[in-house]
Amino acid sequence: MKLRSLIGSKAFYRMVLAIAVPVMIQNGITQFVGVLDNLMVGRLGTEQMSGVAIANQLIFIFNLCIFGGLGGAGIFGAQFAGKRDIEGIRNVFRFKLIVCSIVCTICILVLGFWNEPLINLFLHEGSAEGDLALTLSYGQEYIRIMLFGLIPYALSQAYCSTLRETGETVRPMVASIAAVVTNLILNYLLIFGKLGMPAMGPAGAAIATVISRFVELGLIMYWSHSHPERTPFFLGAYRTLRVPRALALHIVQKGMPLLLNETFWSMGMSLLNQCYSMRGLAVIAAVNIASTVSNLFNISFQALGSSIGIVVGNLLGAGKADEARDTDRKMIAFSVATCFLLGSLLAAVSGVIPNLYNTTAEVKSLAAAFLLITAGSMPFHAFSHACYFTLRSGGQTKITTLFDSGYVWLVCIPTAFVLSRFTSMPIVPMYFICTALEIIKCIAGYLFVKSGKWVRMIVPSGEGI
Repeated sequence: MKLRSLIGSKAFYRMVLAIAVPVMIQNGITQFVGVLDNLMVGRLGTEQMSGVAIANQLIFIFNLCIFGGLGGAGIFGAQFAGKRDIEGIRNVFRFKLIVCSIVCTICILVLGFWNEPLINLFLHEGSAEGDLALTLSYGQEYIRIMLFGLIPYALSQAYCSTLRETGETVRPMVASIAAVVTNLILNYLLIFGKLGMPAMGPAGAAIATVISRFVELGLIMYWSHSHPERTPFFLGAYRTLRVPRALALHIVQKGMPLLLNETFWSMGMSLLNQCYSMRGLAVIAAVNIASTVSNLFNISFQALGSSIGIVVGNLLGAGKADEARDTDRKMIAFSVATCFLLGSLLAAVSGVIPNLYNTTAEVKSLAAAFLLITAGSMPFHAFSHACYFTLRSGGQTKITTLFDSGYVWLVCIPTAFVLSRFTSMPIVPMYFICTALEIIKCIAGYLFVKSGKWVRMIVPSGEGI
């Protein structure tokens, strides 16, 4: 493959960045505030930080279930947008509302009634310090409050994903910025008790997050329904939740594997962290620091991956197969190159960031090591992430399930399970081995994408009516 085939024109990069940058800004602000939130809770102590981290591991599964459920429908939304089929987009949005209702109901019941045994799965002796009972109480307190934010979060994602699929990336960004600023201010006031507010600790962080999610939902709904000339697909969207049977079955057929994939992938990542937690409470805190900080650096390949799904999906929907293939190749190369630079930056600051936390020397040392390992793996994650969205853009959801969650359950988890329970290997080399397994996923992704089986239109004429 010639190097020239991997490099686009200035117009190409302007097009890509026009879609990706608003998503990067939105996610970047969200992740940056997440880091600040993490630092604020981390200033309270190891138990508070670990309790919130475990609770967020469980909420992470809910978030990914929403992402998967909406993503399956979003494949159709992007291709309908490419065809300029307004009714098709409207029906896809209705389908998203149904998915959100089902996922929210299940998760509220599970996290509401079984939060204690789920949190206890992560609590193990093994590190020098840490009160497990206190960590459990903080985690339960946090998660009970966060339950009130699940519904507004799900609805916001339904609106934002639909807007992005139709090229409206700025408004979701604006709503997200308003939400994270609200979250940041309220966190400062409620965690530490400033300006006459009570000092509520982790509970204050949860309340701030819930309020910010209602702010985001309110702003995005208001704009979406007050600009019908730009969002005609929202007109009459709530008159009925009926979705044409043929379309619903088609979305379920293509989208269910994606929902299951995100569910099992998120559960797999939580189980992977549970394996790490076998080495003690300090590991939970260190993994929390490393994952929070690395997520800030990961926004580039995450946004570019989402952009691949939108741009390539639009091209496939418009019947431009050759252009879709060429665009995809260049976007993948751009994502990997970007992460070489960001990975180097993360490696440079990996030893500095943990010192900002009010925690033990053991936690800081582990977090620095985890960040350095993560920095080295960023280009590989960028490539596999781009491959995932490439396959998804053409409706190859069964392959993406095998490629994504199948990899976690068949490769990562067995490796981590054996190393954590049947060896005395220290956590740092264990973490390195489990992270390095991403190379296997990259090889599989390259073969899947090169095959070209993903290059196809999945929404024939009349499907949206």
